[in-house]
Amino acid sequence: MRYDRLSSLNKQYVWHPFTQMKDYNSVDPLIIERGEGIKLYDVNGRAYFDGFSSVWLNVHGHHVPELDQAIIDQLGRVAHSTLLGMANVPAVELAEKLIGIAPKGLHKVFYSDSGATGVEIAVKMAFQYWKNKGQEGKTKFITMNQAYHGDTIGAVSVGAIPLYHDVFRPMLFPSYVIPYPNAYRNDGGEQGAKEATLTALRRLLESSAEDIAALVVEPIVQGASGIIVMPEGCLREMAALCRAYGVLFIADEVATGFGRTGAMFACDHEEVSPDLMVVGKGLTGGYLPVAATLATDEVYNAFYADYEEQKTFFHGHSFTGNPLGCAVALASLKLIEERNLIEGVRSKASFVARKLDVLRDAPHVGDIRQKGLMIGIELVRNKATREPYHWDEQAGVRVTRKARELGMLTRPLGNVIVFIPPLASTEDELDAMTDILAEAIVGVTEGEPVQ
Repeated sequence: MRYDRLSSLNKQYVWHPFTQMKDYNSVDPLIIERGEGIKLYDVNGRAYFDGFSSVWLNVHGHHVPELDQAIIDQLGRVAHSTLLGMANVPAVELAEKLIGIAPKGLHKVFYSDSGATGVEIAVKMAFQYWKNKGQEGKTKFITMNQAYHGDTIGAVSVGAIPLYHDVFRPMLFPSYVIPYPNAYRNDGGEQGAKEATLTALRRLLESSAEDIAALVVEPIVQGASGIIVMPEGCLREMAALCRAYGVLFIADEVATGFGRTGAMFACDHEEVSPDLMVVGKGLTGGYLPVAATLATDEVYNAFYADYEEQKTFFHGHSFTGNPLGCAVALASLKLIEERNLIEGVRSKASFVARKLDVLRDAPHVGDIRQKGLMIGIELVRNKATREPYHWDEQAGVRVTRKARELGMLTRPLGNVIVFIPPLASTEDELDAMTDILAEAIVGVTEGEPVQ
């Protein structure tokens, strides 16, 4: 009875993100009531593994005593205090902590409330940086094909997923687009994909660097495009090219940060130090909406001037540096250290890779891509030709529905099945989740006819 009422209210009032509501309202919705460990429980009491970390952001699981207590303790002090013209204790302490773990050279922290707003800030900072330096012609940005950096106007302007972004194109500023190195879809494999990316970037910089403010990149793993993993060395060479041609390098670590790829930040895999770096999602362990844009002293100092010069960065959010969010972020980072979580991710990633090997010979599994605990399994209609399933076959949707029936939640990216479990998942839990994943993929692609 309670479920029926909530289902009716949900259908009547709630408009869900990235969801075709006509399809959604034709089925009974999943309504989550609570979480415990790496499982979520619906209002009927059924448990599901959180196989995509509640959209890629959960680190330690749900209802974690240490994180709960950090919020409770901070509530006993103050829930919110603005950073406009003043500071608060957790925001200051978190900034110090972030700089201590960030790639070298990043020394300043500007807070926001989501990955998209963090990217928006980085784009605006890069634009104004050059203006403040007297180089007003450097106004363009480079992005990568199939890039996703969030849904605010600036973030969409440096995004390049046609399905998400083309409808808004008249509202946006244009960006240069270069290929993200997708080895599976490049006939030359990893080397061919890498060379295509670096050649395109080099030629663009040779011809237009004087017009370009920055390149924006998802380092090592491009997420919403289907978990595309860069060939080794590509990120490092991209950063070096930007340095050589006087273009700022912006790393969007919203999805890849805080251990997800097996390093604290994806940039650490290749010792890349960006000029600006955006973090979010896992920053608070998946508890509260806090993001941050980290900057070098070089960028910061371009804004540091006498008041009358009007070089101030006129940007801010009501909940910037929210004390509750910063307090739980500090507690999350403490747990990462105390539990050697990042080292654990590396061993768990090896375990998952071994478990998923069983799918490599499946007739409709084209590619399995993985970096740490970011995994994408690309389904294809024809393995030999790499022909994708047609959009209206909803192969990915049907696999994730089957996984839900079997007790695990995730969301597809078109024909790519995403597996991004909480970093705290045990091997036993990963064992159970990968079994569900394999059963769902094989069951749908080999055993169930297209509806």
